[in-house]
Amino acid sequence: MSKRKFSIKDIPGWAVMLGVFGILYLTGLHTESIGQVQRILLATSIKNADVAETLQNPDATAVVDAAVANTEMAGASFKMVDVQGKQVAFESLKGKVVFLNIWATWCPPCIAEMPNIQKLYDKVGSDKIAFVMLSVDEGGMEKVKKFVDKKKYTFPVYKPASQFPQEFYSNAIPTTFIISLEGKIVAKQEGMADYNTPEVVEFLQGMVKK
Repeated sequence: MSKRKFSIKDIPGWAVMLGVFGILYLTGLHTESIGQVQRILLATSIKNADVAETLQNPDATAVVDAAVANTEMAGASFKMVDVQGKQVAFESLKGKVVFLNIWATWCPPCIAEMPNIQKLYDKVGSDKIAFVMLSVDEGGMEKVKKFVDKKKYTFPVYKPASQFPQEFYSNAIPTTFIISLEGKIVAKQEGMADYNTPEVVEFLQGMVKK
């Protein structure tokens, strides 16, 4: 009796998927792959509604420390460093609307939402609306800069250069804060979301006009 030859069709589907994921993990591509899947979710607008609700009703999700907000900018003593290695005081952004996004290169949801943040930056980034893409990657700026350059992102990227402000603590990344001209945190969004929407654009531009 002749033996049946082994075929790739004999490999269980779960084993194939495990093997593919193993290859992606070993090559460091798993984060990008998961990010791409989550980016598809954003494209379907599944993650739009909660953002619009947050921004249209900032009082419902504000994390403002009243004692701080009435006297100085949230995170006023915080120091950051940019991709050129220059130290920047967060307080120097007072008088601008600040879009602050806390992210990391190893975070798939962060990677998923970045293209729409870039589009938002292209639309509203100005002398009055500042973007702070704050990486919490360990180590120096080299890895972060390499990632940003590869993706051709042009929004300003920083890393912490001092103790992280309590006002910016979060149980998840990415987390996004919107800070008013007066230095008050008026909105907070935990988890990925699509910010390149008419509602967000209108909200940011409206804050500048007040």
